[in-house]
Amino acid sequence: MSDAEFEYRFRIDAWSPGEMPMARLAKYMAGLARLLGETAHVHFVRLEGGSADLVQAVDAEAAPKVRARLRTAAEGPAAKAVGSLNRLLAEDNATGSLRTGGAEILRFPGRDRPESPIYGPFWQSGTLDGALVRIGGRDETVPVLLQDRAAFHNCNASRDMARELAPHLFGPYLRVRGEGRWRRNGDGSWTMLRFDIEGFTVLDDAPFSEIVEQLRAVEGNGWKDIEDPWAELRRLRHGGDAG
Repeated sequence: MSDAEFEYRFRIDAWSPGEMPMARLAKYMAGLARLLGETAHVHFVRLEGGSADLVQAVDAEAAPKVRARLRTAAEGPAAKAVGSLNRLLAEDNATGSLRTGGAEILRFPGRDRPESPIYGPFWQSGTLDGALVRIGGRDETVPVLLQDRAAFHNCNASRDMARELAPHLFGPYLRVRGEGRWRRNGDGSWTMLRFDIEGFTVLDDAPFSEIVEQLRAVEGNGWKDIEDPWAELRRLRHGGDAG
């Protein structure tokens, strides 16, 4: 089998290689990594073409798994990655395609995709994780801000709940539970309009690497064979594809 048969080319019709900003390229590369999976065996090779073609090479031993993943991309574990790439393309007023050996295997409508129905807003019980970075206000409903890495969650709490939360300001991660008001947008993304905190749990602040080592020390639980523990954790928490 030739090397070309292990290459996948993602074509974007709105950019040329010299025009695409580096930050935008990074987002497309992250989406492609989630789409192809097998992250230890997929490598970015080059950016080329009249349009922007992102070329990835797949190690021979991983090629069958990547092909199987792409065959079910519309509804399988990679479906969320397909959706995120389509959103990027729509934002860039572009369409895209994934090719290998000269054949198109996936089409990304991007700007041409039909808008999905808008649902909501509606209330739903749920949880959010994050570090408490701001709390305060004079009203009966107290604003609460949680930070989960690069994401921020604007929440609300009663005064009694705010007093319980306050000692954990700039402390360990919390898991807050309560009622959220959500809307599903036309592009398939979700927007949280409000979240009222009804209770919380202080999470273990041990480094994730330390927790993984503890898990891998337990015989027979499968964690020794997992190459990307972060991706597996996201998959277990949210279901389906980690992306």
